[in-house]
Amino acid sequence: MILALVMPVALAMITLALLLNLWGLLRGPDMPDRVLALDTLYIDSIALLVLLGIQFDSQLYFESALVLALLGFLATAAFCRYLVRGSIID
Repeated sequence: MILALVMPVALAMITLALLLNLWGLLRGPDMPDRVLALDTLYIDSIALLVLLGIQFDSQLYFESALVLALLGFLATAAFCRYLVRGSIID
């Protein structure tokens, strides 16, 4: 009962957070701020997938969230390494 009331509010808030992070990604003042916005965008996307998995009662969304979490971590680590050292692979 309460899940049906809370779920649309949570989906709207996560969607708003996604849009604000996209704005930060596009308008970030410098590159580290943009990498941080991209990492937060990944986290918001994972939260959205988990909420959709709960809403539709499907395991596919949870597995997609796991894959996105792994890719988000690798992408953020690669971007940070590129910013610090200038190359990803030594």
